[in-house]
Amino acid sequence: MSVTNQATAILLAECQDQPGIVAKVTDFLARYNGNIVDLEQHVDTEDKHFFMRVEWQLENFNVERDAIKNMFSEQVGSILGMNWRIAFSDIKPKVAIFVSQHGHCLFDILSRHQSGEWYADIPLIISNHTTYKTLAENSGIPFYHLPINAGNKADQERIQLELLAKNQIDTVVLARYMQILSGDFINHYPNQVINIHHSFLPAFPGAKPYHSAHERGVKIIGATSHYVTSELDAGPIIEQDIVRIKHNDNVEDLKRKGQDNEKIVLSRAIRHHLQHEVLVYKNRCIVFD
Repeated sequence: MSVTNQATAILLAECQDQPGIVAKVTDFLARYNGNIVDLEQHVDTEDKHFFMRVEWQLENFNVERDAIKNMFSEQVGSILGMNWRIAFSDIKPKVAIFVSQHGHCLFDILSRHQSGEWYADIPLIISNHTTYKTLAENSGIPFYHLPINAGNKADQERIQLELLAKNQIDTVVLARYMQILSGDFINHYPNQVINIHHSFLPAFPGAKPYHSAHERGVKIIGATSHYVTSELDAGPIIEQDIVRIKHNDNVEDLKRKGQDNEKIVLSRAIRHHLQHEVLVYKNRCIVFD
């Protein structure tokens, strides 16, 4: 996160570990008068792989914004064999929210958005139910009701993708959207669809995981937020947390504690994503925080 309100560029990069990576990146920035405000790195010693996040001020940087990516690629990225991307802090990401009938995550997201906690726009909310239509309208966000059944899923997904493209959506958040997205949908937004679920999977699957957990007398419950892949609930994990359970907690207590945890974990994952703090490598996330 930048230490100033000035516009910054953020580089996320990963490559095979080798001598001189940091020197080459920082030399590139110094050469063009780039003032670094944040730099983090990590080396996976077992895999011999290097990860980096570096943020620098654009003011006084002697490269036009449109030319930064090409110049970095030619002078650093291609030489080191990097996979990398550059984002700019003053460009607002556009986030679409998908929701079904559980609203705790949606309410939390809208509260954070309306308070200005996140630098992002929410151009639309999509749901297979009408439960939160009024909430969306009161928040000034267009609401699209697209019911899903076995016969219309492909057609409804096509409409969803058209809406996302029309609104130039960068990120999709599944705020307890109780539908499985197709592989085709996911391929349109690789590592850009964020999901949340209770961490009982696969130990307590099904429609009533909290009932099953209560029957087993669990001592902790958890929540996991991850990027969506074609393998159900097996995508790279961005954020997780747990809550302690007492012997006298009933099922409703577990639900309440679980839902509180879910919305916090999801909000953390969204924040990491919006601030360009996440690198995905081999189905796991490196999160710079």
